[in-house]
Amino acid sequence: MDTIYIGVDFHARQQTICYLKTETGELVICDLKHQDKQAVRAFYAQFRGRVIVGLEASGYSPWFERLLEELGCEVWLGHATEIRRRARWRQKNDRRDAELILDLMLHDEFPRLHQPAPQSREVLRMLRYRQKLIKLRTMSKNSMQAIALQAGVAQRSRLFTKAGQQELSAAEMSPVMHWQIEHWLQLLQPLNQQLLETMVWFKAQSKGDVCIQRLRSHPGIGLLTSLCILHTLQPVSRFGNARKVAAYAGFDPVERSSAERQHFLGISKAGSRLLRYLLVEATHTAIRHDEDLKRFYKRLAERRGRPKAKVAAARKLLIRAFIMLRDEIDYAEFRRRAVAARLARQGQGPNVPEVLIGQPASADHRDELTSESQ
Repeated sequence: MDTIYIGVDFHARQQTICYLKTETGELVICDLKHQDKQAVRAFYAQFRGRVIVGLEASGYSPWFERLLEELGCEVWLGHATEIRRRARWRQKNDRRDAELILDLMLHDEFPRLHQPAPQSREVLRMLRYRQKLIKLRTMSKNSMQAIALQAGVAQRSRLFTKAGQQELSAAEMSPVMHWQIEHWLQLLQPLNQQLLETMVWFKAQSKGDVCIQRLRSHPGIGLLTSLCILHTLQPVSRFGNARKVAAYAGFDPVERSSAERQHFLGISKAGSRLLRYLLVEATHTAIRHDEDLKRFYKRLAERRGRPKAKVAAARKLLIRAFIMLRDEIDYAEFRRRAVAARLARQGQGPNVPEVLIGQPASADHRDELTSESQ
């Protein structure tokens, strides 16, 4: 049977549908209300054969995507800005938007986005949830620090120890300040418990995962960062080179140049904000334990400042993680290849020292180098 393409202008409470009847070629446009989920299911269940449904990516369509997958339909999520940019008319309404989506699908111009696997979506959703808990806990601690400073208690991070709490409770403050301190403490306890539960969940998800173990072998990349990198980039085979990975994560520079004038605005900040945040945080540890990354950071910090140097080092850390996932190697093997490539460029042959950046090479790597030199 012929493939049926359906363009959907999706909203929170309703959707406008546009499709062609395969029997007559008639263009059909109709509306569906989301209050009646059974009617929505019955409408899409009437189609037979290969059914492709295209809609703009949004934050309130997961339930609709799951419904279509249960019915055996193929779901295409499109870039909303790119879809609107390709419109050939000024007027904008639900009917024209649905017609535009269908037209792009029929002419193979639909700006389709990558859809992560169900497991990856759940891991990324849990990572975003944990990040919100961290923000709430940080706001609570900052509020308690402000009240403590007003009461003359300057303990910094020691404020949340037993000794700091005793000193804070013994300090003179108004009844309102006491009341606020008690309620902030009551809020912190469940937050800490929930954060512990999320870490237990993350450890269970990464147990026995070889890719996570490879990524965590790199200094600075911990459990959360490795999970975010893996489930954001997976599958890594869809990236042709490291530049595309950097652009996908939003680390590519934005250029506004014309004629002799050349101007760079900074990174694009497209893609996952959480991934960029975790990579920058991981960079603080990586530049202390990786000599090459440390030299790169210091050299760039002298010329452009530390903030830009951190972002550049985070971009390099992402590219390293991509190479480790693509080539299925750990950090020791990555360092061995880097040293071998550097020595080859210098014309010194393939001999590699026994110790690389303070880490001894494994026996397998030494055997490989011996056989290559022979």
